[in-house]
Amino acid sequence: MADEALTPQKRDPIKSSVGNVAVQRRRQHAVTVGKERREALVRTKRLCRVGVNFDDVDVPVDGEMMIDEEQSILEAQTLKAVEELKLAIAYQGKGATQKRVSVLRELRRLLSRSEFPPVEAALEAGSMPLLVQCLSFGSPDEQLLEASWCLTNIAAGKPEETKALLPALPLLTGHLGEKSSIPVAEQCAWALGNVAGEEEELRNVLLSQGALLPLARMILPNKGSTVRTAAWALSNLIKGPDPKAATDLIRIDGVLDAILRHLKRADEELATEVAWVVVYLTALSNAATSVLARSDLLQILVERLASSNSYQLLIPVLRSLGNLVAGDSYVINNVLVAGLEITVNVIQALVKCLRSEHRVLKKEASWVLSNIAAGSFEHKKLIQSSEAVPLLLRLLSTAPFDIRKEVAYVIGNLCVAPSDGSGRPNLIVEHLVALVGGGCLAGFVDLVRSADIEAARLGLQFIELVLRGMPNGEGPKLVEGEDGIDAMERFQFHENDELRSMANELVDKYFGEDYGIEA
Repeated sequence: MADEALTPQKRDPIKSSVGNVAVQRRRQHAVTVGKERREALVRTKRLCRVGVNFDDVDVPVDGEMMIDEEQSILEAQTLKAVEELKLAIAYQGKGATQKRVSVLRELRRLLSRSEFPPVEAALEAGSMPLLVQCLSFGSPDEQLLEASWCLTNIAAGKPEETKALLPALPLLTGHLGEKSSIPVAEQCAWALGNVAGEEEELRNVLLSQGALLPLARMILPNKGSTVRTAAWALSNLIKGPDPKAATDLIRIDGVLDAILRHLKRADEELATEVAWVVVYLTALSNAATSVLARSDLLQILVERLASSNSYQLLIPVLRSLGNLVAGDSYVINNVLVAGLEITVNVIQALVKCLRSEHRVLKKEASWVLSNIAAGSFEHKKLIQSSEAVPLLLRLLSTAPFDIRKEVAYVIGNLCVAPSDGSGRPNLIVEHLVALVGGGCLAGFVDLVRSADIEAARLGLQFIELVLRGMPNGEGPKLVEGEDGIDAMERFQFHENDELRSMANELVDKYFGEDYGIEA
């Protein structure tokens, strides 16, 4: 289990906080990414309106919220359908199978309608044990498909509605096997993906019932909607926070090759789902990160970044790249070696993202750059001489706060070299002078004024670099000119002892006792 622990990988940043938070943020990314997926229109749970075999497209999709009367009618129709399903299951005469399929199809159509499917009405009417019964092994494929489709849409509902699927999970997992038809296996994978997307407890149930291996095998073929659905379900199943599932997944025969193949050759929709699998693998498991870092993944991710304009694809690709850089020093030391073409290509791809209109891409690109900038002096020189710097300087002064904070890490790391063991970073004066000359100091002073403790600390650390590092003793004058003293004096009565002490020390040392802050 030791290889699953997330240990800090970054080195020699401004003080310690610039780089040592890299892996913490990698884990936080994994925990919060569900919300960001919804913001990116890649939903954690998905309603199935059109069947996986695409031969039944007569489900009306309401463009507006249903009025109460229409909703009541829909619920009444649902109650009737459940009662008819009870009768159909009990009926053993001629045409019994077709009767069950017909009633299941009607229930499925009702559960696929409107923005608010009548899931609650179906459950209250007793549909769950009936649907579980319809999933029994040996049932006709048409029946299995309709029953699992109903369950898929129930699982797309509220948390308590999703949990109602617990009795059905063993059968849904069982139908993922090779003996099942492809449409049935895919629909069951869809239902399980919705369940896994709900909460950690349900993911643990699915993992204990053996859902990981058959889902993993479903992504091995070259293409098809089944591969896409299975990849999406896998990304929900391994999303943690326990890293064991991610570690187990990368060790399954054929999975690594399938991931690389899909990311390199697949259409953007499939590549997007596989990229989310990589996000969780690299965010949660050091073992998986190590395997992926030593494969061709990084080169493939860079190629996708450079060639794609799909926002939905670029987000997980960029996140995966950032996780690799932050999670395994092998990437910086042995793959992204300064002077190699791949390293130049990475910087160019990140510059493309910095220029994007999408704030998430700007933030993610800045995070990746901050970790590259925490590398060797050659890495810092490469970024400093690139087109990234003017973009970063502009973002530091104009972007939303969360992006400005990420940019500040990049700029801060560009100004310090690996320490000599004294605990204090060595300055790269040439970079510091150029960046301060580009107007970055005002942005760091603004961070000092923010209520965010991490940002304020980062701002104070950069001000310290300016005060002790600018040539000809210009630092104090520059800081005073940007109202830096006023910004630091706000810590006079601050509850955070560390920040109050840092600000006090800087003011006393560089501006005299007249500006002192009470300890």
